[in-house]
Amino acid sequence: MKVAIFNINGIKARIDAFPAWLDEAAPDVVMLQEIKSIDENFPRELFEDRGYNVETFGQKSFNGVAILSKFPLEDVVRGLPGEPEDEQARWIEATVMSDTPVRVCNLYLPNGNPVPGPKYDYKLRWMARLQARAEELLATEEPFLMAGDYNIIPQDEDARRPEAWHEDAAALPESRAAYRRLLNLGFTEAFRARTFGPEHYSFWDYQAGAWNRDDGIRIDHFLLSPQCADLLLDCQIDKDVRGREKPSDHVPVWVDLAA
Repeated sequence: MKVAIFNINGIKARIDAFPAWLDEAAPDVVMLQEIKSIDENFPRELFEDRGYNVETFGQKSFNGVAILSKFPLEDVVRGLPGEPEDEQARWIEATVMSDTPVRVCNLYLPNGNPVPGPKYDYKLRWMARLQARAEELLATEEPFLMAGDYNIIPQDEDARRPEAWHEDAAALPESRAAYRRLLNLGFTEAFRARTFGPEHYSFWDYQAGAWNRDDGIRIDHFLLSPQCADLLLDCQIDKDVRGREKPSDHVPVWVDLAA
């Protein structure tokens, strides 16, 4: 089962480019971030016609997450538990009913800038809530993954110019420590389980010729529970998507699971 994550930076802006990639890459499951659309306006028929089941948790103009699946989706949950007053659409989870059912949790973690300030406080609170949900799901001892745009640069090797990010919320010690606490619960970071070393990125800013200089960062991640890690066959970044017409500032990352 091929599962992809893709921050598309607006479904309307990618209305032609994204379906073209979808037809070419043929993932079984796609977890989208930053759809920037309310549920009613999401072009679900475009994907249902391609055989996908569609679940969304949308928000007008920004945020928003969606799951597209060739397999049935069950037990859909919208919104990360722990802060009932949080209205930002950043989390959706569901069980993909493949041969081996896998719980998929699609997340768009807050950016957190500027630092210090309420946006960074919100990021750290969100990560604490994420850890609490992870602990609940780990207790089930069933295969699951938490994946999407984490807005976290785990290590300096995950940035072309790490010094440019040391004061950014994505690379501050508190952010990295929160991410490591997640990993230390027993997760496998799928990409690093298959690929080592620098110069592997999933995001390039639109400004200052970042793409042409390969001035990127790696902030889109798959964290696999122990039971899900046992199913891991491969994990890759589709870097070439960034060079196509009307690209997002992110590119897809995908895992292949024996499920």
